[in-house]
Amino acid sequence: MQRVEEARNLHGAPPVAAVRNDTDLHEAARMLVHPLRPAELPVVPPAEPRIEPKVAVLLNANARKVTDKVIRSLSHVVPAEDLFVSRTLLDARRIAQTVVDRRYTVVFTGGGDGTFIGFLNEIHKQLELRRRYFPQTTPRFGVLKLGTGNGLSALVNASPLRGDGILDDVLRARAGEVPGYRALDLIEIDGKRTHFAGLGVDGKLLNDYIWVKENLGRGAFSRVLTGPGGYFTSVAFKTVPHYFAHSTLVECEVVNGHHAAYKLDADGSVTAEFGPGDTLFRGKLMMCAAGTIPFYGFNFKMFPFAGKRPGTMHLRLAHVTAAEVLANLGRLWKGRWFNERIHDFYVRDVTVHFARPMPFQIGGDAEGYRDQLRMRVSDEPIQLVDFTGTVN
Repeated sequence: MQRVEEARNLHGAPPVAAVRNDTDLHEAARMLVHPLRPAELPVVPPAEPRIEPKVAVLLNANARKVTDKVIRSLSHVVPAEDLFVSRTLLDARRIAQTVVDRRYTVVFTGGGDGTFIGFLNEIHKQLELRRRYFPQTTPRFGVLKLGTGNGLSALVNASPLRGDGILDDVLRARAGEVPGYRALDLIEIDGKRTHFAGLGVDGKLLNDYIWVKENLGRGAFSRVLTGPGGYFTSVAFKTVPHYFAHSTLVECEVVNGHHAAYKLDADGSVTAEFGPGDTLFRGKLMMCAAGTIPFYGFNFKMFPFAGKRPGTMHLRLAHVTAAEVLANLGRLWKGRWFNERIHDFYVRDVTVHFARPMPFQIGGDAEGYRDQLRMRVSDEPIQLVDFTGTVN
């Protein structure tokens, strides 16, 4: 009896003079076995299992830097069922269907801005078909630095091809260890999404660069004429000389769409506001282009204010002369050349009418000639894998 009473006092039970009967003895024994109430026990929630992103890598075999060596290197870090190589438009469509069917969470593209635009639009087509019946989220996109201009690669600080750079980018994404994700607005033109497009001199510039690269950038000149040097060469010795002999200025009207638009000065400050349906510009132009990222390629900063106002594109109108472009090419390249005949706007929706067909490009790829088009910011931005928080 005495031992039971001592035990009760040891565990915090109030002291008693004696245990009088079997009922008291049973209660004392119960407290010895269960000294704490269940509510007093600490509750530790079960650890949630870490879910690694499901990553696909889509390569354009026609891109110059997508070599057999690069494909073999990626095959060492990417499972065979997640590594896709496209050689034709039909390949791209089939790959996009598989990507959507398997619900990849992150999709890397390798082959430049044109490759990114091609796969992006094929994936969106597949998503639109399926969303008629059930909801499905858009995957996040990553960019491997395997193209020519690599405008998007510069935006997200993608690793260079040298060493194991592109392999590290993919491995970090597969491990869920990327620094972050960047929202990217897209421009819709005739149902096609892109991050920049243009009519006029910029379209001819890109066409001229392709000509220089394919006709002169071979053999001993390949290193000089297939990178930034090729861009400078095509501008200085092909595009600008053409416009010395031919008129660059064509009558154009640019009309605002269904949202407010804003005219900008040289530091990006708003100087005027336009309402729906207002005419933004009427007169002669050499170029009408828009972008949601600053760069064309090789850090050519054509749209210095792009991405600074979510839900808009940077519209740039220019009616400068070929001589002025040549004289200010360096400042133009760095996004620092402004004058009274370069007009910058934030817009969501515009319609452009030229008096005659002009060279047209979407995402750096030539699209023939157009005399009018409508450009609008897509209602659905995408998420890009962003490595700007790391040193690559």
